[in-house]
Amino acid sequence: MSDSITSTLKPKPSVSDFLTLCKVKVVSLIMLTAVVGMFLATPDIPPIKIIILASIGIALAASSAAVFNHIIDQKIDNEMFRTKNRPLPEGKITAKTALVFGIILGVVGIGTLAIGVNMLTAVLTLLALIGYAVFYTMYLKRATPQNIVIGGAAGAAPPLLGWAAITNSIELGALLLFLIIFIWTPPHFWALAIHREKEYAKVNIPMLPVTHGHYFTRIQILLYTILLVVITVIPYLVGMSGLIYLLSAMLLGLVFLYFAIQMLRLPDNKQLPMKTFGYSINYLMLLFIVLLIDHYFLFRLT
Repeated sequence: MSDSITSTLKPKPSVSDFLTLCKVKVVSLIMLTAVVGMFLATPDIPPIKIIILASIGIALAASSAAVFNHIIDQKIDNEMFRTKNRPLPEGKITAKTALVFGIILGVVGIGTLAIGVNMLTAVLTLLALIGYAVFYTMYLKRATPQNIVIGGAAGAAPPLLGWAAITNSIELGALLLFLIIFIWTPPHFWALAIHREKEYAKVNIPMLPVTHGHYFTRIQILLYTILLVVITVIPYLVGMSGLIYLLSAMLLGLVFLYFAIQMLRLPDNKQLPMKTFGYSINYLMLLFIVLLIDHYFLFRLT
């Protein structure tokens, strides 16, 4: 009787719980970079039908990868303060239900790309999904302090996917957008890792601050940020972008550098890592918005 009452009183998963599994905020940033990749692939406005279908497919595939990440990390999520209130650790959604949900999202997403967009985009998206959900989450994350560097390739794929959706090819511009996010990922994530170092140590995840200490990690953040600023100049140098982008990228990059330098100078400032992490998100978002604005302004001039 008591078991029956307990099961009856067990909360049913809500739409909000399933959206949490999809990591909607992360997917939103992913989609911004993917859509910008679509528009940068052509001097004209891309076909609306392709934009819609590619956006749906990429968003569903990214959400699927996020769901698999929740399933694989369920045990460590239950032990970390930042993640213990997620639907799986709280028992709001079972792992089996999440697995079915993730598979459906992935199949529909990749299928939409294969049928409605092109096979290249579908294959690249599938590889990115596998790279993040399996290669990074199951292996790299637990195997090496360079996990976020190597695994960052999957997270850097969205603008490449967006570009391929329009051109059915992989071109220099797409690779540059990929490279920007690839170099941005380590300083972005390591700032968070410094703030959450004790939690990662508790669950035996070898994030760089855990294995090499805060000082070494802060040095790496600074070096990667310097490299990022250099890399962001390349679109201008190759004629892909104009002065609007260049000046904006330099300004955004200098602010990022300021945060990286301050983290090195003020190691006792407990707020700086999260401030740097927060700015890094705004940095990428603004950089890609400026890329889009500059793109059409540049082509209107020519």
